[in-house]
Amino acid sequence: MKWLKGAKEGIIVAGEQGQGNSLKQLSNPEGLVVNENDDVFVADSHNNRVMCWPSDSKEGHVVVGGNGQGEGSNQLRGPTGLVFDRTNNLYVADMHNHRIQRFDNKKK
Repeated sequence: MKWLKGAKEGIIVAGEQGQGNSLKQLSNPEGLVVNENDDVFVADSHNNRVMCWPSDSKEGHVVVGGNGQGEGSNQLRGPTGLVFDRTNNLYVADMHNHRIQRFDNKKK
């Protein structure tokens, strides 16, 4: 939920279709980060993926993971936290794999 200053109601910015694994759903979101464009990135823990909801979108897209639970470099097991560095590389805390993975910004 996004709350504007002085608002009486929040605005849903990610999810809202109940628990699940479609592009409109999340399952146990653990962490999030918002970039300079107001895009919302969510560690979708039980779906083993990181999702992005562009500003004003009702549907997200998979940024990282989404290839089933596992230990491969394109897989996650319970992502819990996210952060971007100064050059917009994404770091993901991959809890059950006991690792931090870096995903390079492809716009360099």
